[in-house]
Amino acid sequence: MRGAARRSANINVMFKAVEKAAYGLKRDFGEVENLQVSMKGPADFVSAADHRAEKRLREELERARPGYGFLLEEGGEIKGSDPEHRWIIDPLDGTTNFLHGIPHFAISVALQKGDEIIAGIIYDVAKDEFFWAEKGVGAYLDNRRLRVSGRRRLNECVLACGVPHIGHGDHAAFEKQLHSVMDRCAGVRRMGAASLDLAYVAAGRFDGYWESHLNAWDIAAGLLMITEAGGYVRDAKGGTNMLGTGSVVAANDYIQPVLAKTLKKAVTE
Repeated sequence: MRGAARRSANINVMFKAVEKAAYGLKRDFGEVENLQVSMKGPADFVSAADHRAEKRLREELERARPGYGFLLEEGGEIKGSDPEHRWIIDPLDGTTNFLHGIPHFAISVALQKGDEIIAGIIYDVAKDEFFWAEKGVGAYLDNRRLRVSGRRRLNECVLACGVPHIGHGDHAAFEKQLHSVMDRCAGVRRMGAASLDLAYVAAGRFDGYWESHLNAWDIAAGLLMITEAGGYVRDAKGGTNMLGTGSVVAANDYIQPVLAKTLKKAVTE
C-alpha cells in the first residue's frame, strides 16, 4: 500500500478492495489465452476475469460497508439497506484490450451518496497507477495532486474519444464528429478504456475527451476525478446528467465549450 494523501476511511476501503481484485486480473492477464470467454453481444466480450474481479470487489466492500447498495457491470443493481449509498463498479474496463493482450485496462469504483459521486478510484492495472478522487479533497495519481491541462487553443490539444464498433453507437454521426475535430486539433487518440480516458484528462495527459453510449460504471469515478482536477464536464447536449445520458464531453473550462460546439455543429449541419 502507498502512503496516504488526505485519504478518508472510504478511500482506504476502496483501495484495499481494488488491490485485492487487481491481483487476480494481473494473474489472468498473464494467461489471457487460456481464459474462458463468452459473448454478451457482437464484439462485446466478457471473460471469467470480469466475474472474478467483480465478486472480489463486492465481497470486500460489503464487508467494510454493510448495507451499501451496488450498481455492477455484470451483476446489475443490488439494493442495500442503506438507501443513500451505493458502489458503482466496473471490474474490468477495457475488456477487449485485456483479451487481446493489450496492457491498457482498469478497475473503476465510485461511491455514490444520493445523487452525487463522492469518491472514486481508477486503477490502471498493467501500469500500476492509482488515480483517485474525493469530493472537496481533490484528484490524485498516487500521492500527486492532479490538474487538467491548461491549454486554451483547440489546435494545440490532443483529444481522446471512443469509436463505435459493430453493433454499437451511431457510426455516421461519429464519422462527422471525428472529421470535424481532426481538422481543428493536434491529434486524436482512441485507447479503449473510458475510465482511463477520463483519468488521463484529469492528469492533463489528454486535453479533452468525448464519447457517447456509455454506462454509469464506465464514467462514475472519472467524472468526479475531472471536476476535482479543475476540469469541466457536460453531456452531448450540454446537460449535467452524464450518468443518465451516457455521453461525455470533458476538458478544461476553455476547451470544453469549444469542443462541445464543434461536435454539435458536425452533426447538425
